Formats: sequence, C-alpha cells, structure tokens
Amino acid sequence: MTPVSPTFRIATQADVPELVALIESAYRGDASRAGWTTEADLLGGQRTDAGMVAAVVNDTAGRMLIAETGGVLAACCQLEHRDGHAYFGTFAVRPDMQGGGLGKQVLAEAERLARDEWGAPEMRMTVITVREELIAWYVRRGYVRTGELSPFPYGDERFGLPKSDELEFEVLAKKLR
Repeated sequence: MTPVSPTFRIATQADVPELVALIESAYRGDASRAGWTTEADLLGGQRTDAGMVAAVVNDTAGRMLIAETGGVLAACCQLEHRDGHAYFGTFAVRPDMQGGGLGKQVLAEAERLARDEWGAPEMRMTVITVREELIAWYVRRGYVRTGELSPFPYGDERFGLPKSDELEFEVLAKKLR
C-alpha cells in the first residue's frame, strides 16, 4: 500500500454523521473485517452514535482530530486534556486504508498536539485486554501496559453488545516529554 500524506484538522458539528459512519465501519459489522481493527467478533451492535460523537466534538476540554486524504475523511481520534495527562480514544481508520501507515501518522499528530499545544507530559488510553494485536501495535509505538484495569460497561448498549463475558479495559500510557 502506498503511504499517504494526510492533512489534519479539528472536527466540527457538520462532520458528526461522517465520523459516526467512519467509526462504525472500522469496528463493527462485516465491513470492518476489511481492516485489522475490527471488534466484530467481540461486540455486536453499535460502536458509537451521533450524540456520543457530538459530545466529543463539542467538548471544550478536548478535540476530535480528523485526517483527510484527497479531501476524504480517512481517520479520526478523540483527544481530551485531562488533569496531568492527555487521553486518546475513538481512534478509527477506514478499513480499506489500514496497514499503510496512516494510523501511525494520526497517532503521532495526536501526540504532537497533546505535547506541544497542551503541554501534556503523558498520553493515556484504554484498550480491551483481549485485543492483543492492537495492544502490541501501541507497545511498538512506545506505550506501556500499566496493569490498571477497568470493567467493560456491560448492559450499556451504547458501547455495543458483548459476545464474551471476559471483556475489560487496560490503561496504556506513554511519556510525551
């Protein structure tokens, strides 16, 4: 796959429907199986909805970063400026664009923004612990497993319909300076 050179911008309310479609396509249903980040075997139902994405877009303590290639929405991630660190989440790359380095570029831009614009000393995220391949990808980019675990929100269909009763999150962290 040919490397892409994305342009980055901060999402606006007008981007919400397209962002929901991107996030859903990267994580849920058969279309997500075109990429390697699918959660289709772990979770059914939705990954997000317009209200959840709009809340991120409108959050004054955070941003939804968009990566576009050729004027097309290709990837996104949530950044939140929290007390003592930045939080990284809602990371999605179009399934047909995964594996070409775009995700690395988005993560690097998110880290740059958190470090240079917010002065955040650390980036943190949560990843479902059974996603070993995804965790390994983050570890190769300098993140460490903290051992800090939190439960999956079973019973809250806004986050999907679990196909396993063994889901939980682990915090990964990386020093930015």
